[in-house]
Amino acid sequence: MSATVAHIWRHPIKSHGREEISETYLTAGKCLPWDRRWAVAHERSCFDVERPSWQPCTEFSRGAKSHRLQAITAYVDERLNKITLSHPDREDITINPDDAGDANHFVQWVMPISNGSRMLPSRLVSASQPMTDTAFQSISIINLASHAEIEKKLGTSLSPNRWRANIHIDGWAPWAEKKMIGKRIRIGAAEFEIREEITRCMATTVNTETGVKDVDMLGTLNKDFGHQEMGVYAVVTKSGRIRQEDTVEELS
Repeated sequence: MSATVAHIWRHPIKSHGREEISETYLTAGKCLPWDRRWAVAHERSCFDVERPSWQPCTEFSRGAKSHRLQAITAYVDERLNKITLSHPDREDITINPDDAGDANHFVQWVMPISNGSRMLPSRLVSASQPMTDTAFQSISIINLASHAEIEKKLGTSLSPNRWRANIHIDGWAPWAEKKMIGKRIRIGAAEFEIREEITRCMATTVNTETGVKDVDMLGTLNKDFGHQEMGVYAVVTKSGRIRQEDTVEELS
């Protein structure tokens, strides 16, 4: 069976919502459009709004520290530059993230589902480079067969959205992605170089429907598989459109 794209996801506000899309156009050297375009700086963040630039994840509110954030979903209206966010414990909210009033409204909206014993959200920020967990502009990819192996060890069904990846691939052998570092793949008209593995954090222990921690994901990865990685970061080397059900071809 050939490998194919099962799902494509974007996360407009880092750690604050996900949206599935059927297709998108990727540009060489760039992230998936609308992915991690904004982030939520916490109250002790050193993010400089006068000179905004990419910053590591420790500068922002995220699901590893505030588990309930994992249950946020998003809908983007690209034409109006608006995002509608939903959470099981909050009324839906629609904002223009670049509008100061809307941004402040969003911070107040997310406050009750943020962990009060951790650093609280302070402001919605953006920079010329999206706030991925890598200093380079990356596309994150997971192998659904590897995800299925983890489900077997835990004895339960898990949403692949725990991994917050951009592209879910069906048809690779379990853990095949670990042998692809430095190799190239083609999806649709776009080409990628697999750059590095993704080391996982506490956010993956949280149920994406409820925002409640329900599995020992990191313990399972370390004890049963001998590592704490799941998925890979890739860079786009050739621009092109990708779609759900596109074939994934290994080039080298």
